Amino acid sequence: MTRRLPAEWETQDGVLLAWPHAESDWLPLLAAVEPVYTEIVRQVSRFERVLLVAPDRRRVSEMLRQAGAAMERVAIFEIPTNDTWARDFGPLTVYEGERPVLLDFGFNGWGLKFAACLDNQVTSQLAEAGAFRELAIETPGLILEGGSIESDGRGTLLTTSQCLLNRNRNPHLDRRQLEEKLASLLGADHFLWLEHGYLAGDDTDSHIDTLARLTPDDTILYVACDDPADEHYGPLACMRVELELLRSREGKPFRLIPLPWPAPRFDTEGGRLPATYANYLVLNQAVLVPTYDDPHDPAALAAVGQAFPEHAIIGIDCLPLIEQHGSLHCVTMQLPKGVLP
Repeated sequence: MTRRLPAEWETQDGVLLAWPHAESDWLPLLAAVEPVYTEIVRQVSRFERVLLVAPDRRRVSEMLRQAGAAMERVAIFEIPTNDTWARDFGPLTVYEGERPVLLDFGFNGWGLKFAACLDNQVTSQLAEAGAFRELAIETPGLILEGGSIESDGRGTLLTTSQCLLNRNRNPHLDRRQLEEKLASLLGADHFLWLEHGYLAGDDTDSHIDTLARLTPDDTILYVACDDPADEHYGPLACMRVELELLRSREGKPFRLIPLPWPAPRFDTEGGRLPATYANYLVLNQAVLVPTYDDPHDPAALAAVGQAFPEHAIIGIDCLPLIEQHGSLHCVTMQLPKGVLP
């Protein structure tokens, strides 16, 4: 039976997150980052369910309750994790007809940069704990992160060569062989590859969800740098040219909506942090958009609203998240309709 990787804007049952904890790199930032997670969970629970992995169910539950989260929609499972990037170790859901199938791809810490032994077990442990319906769970034996691909739900897959063809992921596969694998696993038959675009401070080797996002009606939201003195100006200008040359499966150019460029942010050692408005999360009837206490925040919300005119557009302060080189989309994974009991 033909498979289909749904678009993020299709109906969801809920969203998976993993709570930051003292045994992760979040230790020195817990006081700043826990309120961010609390707000994400609170907002998601307004629209759908939350599946939360946390080290201490009682403590996290009380924090969420005090923040006003809809706790009847929040399920917390005490499962150990290395870190919190659920987008990249959570399950990818495909449909076979109307039946969801969970794909538990391998996660190698973005090319063996970080430990991921616990994160790789989260999906199977959630299944054993009854978090999902009685669904088939497949382990494809392929390294693939959720943040590295974008789907329009109709067979189109947008991605970057820098990530998917990097030898630190699947060095035994060339582009053609990888496309064949993804066609079989995800039902993809129209591949769009970007060769340019990156964010300084990004550990993922140019995940597409930091750069350009497929949205309804053959539209792409993309990051655009308007500062010629910025190191990103040239690469992102080249990415814009690539986007202009892309064609939909019907052979038409995409409608392109630029996202504004936030002011540079740096860590305590002077390293550039990967602030990007492209790292938003689509929910049922809403889109959560990362903000950075930046003058461009309102323009970013407006740009996302152009692509999702029927959704509520909600900003989430994600300055603490980029301290660990990720943002809102990176810490979440949507669970499409039919996944949760």
